[in-house]
Amino acid sequence: MSDSANPATTAAAPKPSWIDTVKVYLQPASLRMLALGFSAGLPLLLVLGTLSFRLREAGIDRSTIGYLSWVGLAYGFKWAWAPLVDRVPLPGLTRLLGRRRSWLLLAQLGVAAGLVGMALADPRVSLTAVVWCALAVAFASATQDIALDAYRIESAPTEQQPALAATYQTGYRLAMIWAGAGVLWLAARAQGGAAGYDNHAWQVAYFVMAASMALGVLTVLVSPEPAPLPLPAARSAQEWVQSALVAPFADFFRRYKWQAALILALIAVYRISDVVMGIMANPFYVDMGYTKDEVAAVTKIYGVIMTLVGAFVGGSLSLRFGVMRILMLGAVLSALTNLLFAWLAGHGHSVSALIAVVSADNLASGIASAAFVGYLSSLTNISYSATQYALFSSLMLMLPKFVAGFSGDYVNAFGYAGFFTSTALLGLPVLVLVALAARAQRVSSKPKPA
Repeated sequence: MSDSANPATTAAAPKPSWIDTVKVYLQPASLRMLALGFSAGLPLLLVLGTLSFRLREAGIDRSTIGYLSWVGLAYGFKWAWAPLVDRVPLPGLTRLLGRRRSWLLLAQLGVAAGLVGMALADPRVSLTAVVWCALAVAFASATQDIALDAYRIESAPTEQQPALAATYQTGYRLAMIWAGAGVLWLAARAQGGAAGYDNHAWQVAYFVMAASMALGVLTVLVSPEPAPLPLPAARSAQEWVQSALVAPFADFFRRYKWQAALILALIAVYRISDVVMGIMANPFYVDMGYTKDEVAAVTKIYGVIMTLVGAFVGGSLSLRFGVMRILMLGAVLSALTNLLFAWLAGHGHSVSALIAVVSADNLASGIASAAFVGYLSSLTNISYSATQYALFSSLMLMLPKFVAGFSGDYVNAFGYAGFFTSTALLGLPVLVLVALAARAQRVSSKPKPA
């Protein structure tokens, strides 16, 4: 979104009616993002959250599980190859499908292949094989994110981006439930009534996850390619580096000037409470004595309902009242729900308590995610959509993923209640940064004196 996409220039636009707000969710672009969001959300837990459940059940210690979460740093460095996805055509595929869809298809096939590898590996025999396959999935998934974010941003004007973000997040969260509760349910069914770790059961579950990527593949094949943007011809390697690498970052700092540092700081920490907490959530369930069936049933039913409600509420409220207000709401709710996990740690094994905590957590996450994706989308210049959005979404994960690597050590030292309370406190700086960013946006939107 060019300079006109700056939120400051659109602050005076009239609010849409509630009917118009709902109708935008039924448009083809929104429905496509629902399916593609599912494809994007599927791999994340399979290399992080669900994998941590599998590893803990296999007897891997918490510290090792925490360090293995650094596999997710692949998402934090995707800006490094985003210019290639943004500019480089794939032989044969790009001519058939277009620039965005060709990269999407290649990345989706890479995710499926990596998941097959994770299915075939046994962490008790070779943890290294599991890690390498997880890295392959994370790299392919990050590449899919780069292409998909550009596809979404280029598929609709700025005013429709919150709705696309909401449907994208709905699909994304549904996939995470399928990759979380669904995997546990599948593994429990394949295992029968046996207790303990069963690698064959996990193999079945991961094979089904690999097959689930077919939804994204089919959607890519039947979707239209966004109108291609003309790319400047580079007559030398230096000119290519300038247009593909330097220009996207220079454009961002040129448009936002002194606000750029504040914006980047907010992006870097906005999801830190959720990300750091999430790494230890599944080991927490295992250590609290919850079975795969219990966790699957709670997240499958209540997680789905509250995810749908959260994404819809977050997207709709952002359209009506502005992204910044809902960013603040999402930040507050995300920190508070982490305190609920601290309460659960002292409450003991209780399915009803788990239902309440998981429901609140999914509602808060849905609201925060929908608003945050809409905010990130509003910051991009459509001429550099893939590279700039990759920078933002990478920055969003780098610090949280790095800190999360030490989560197992923290739990070993201070217990689960202390850990979850600390992750809630990590959200306090976020509130300050959202308030400062909102104030800066209001100041920049004021008309300049003649």
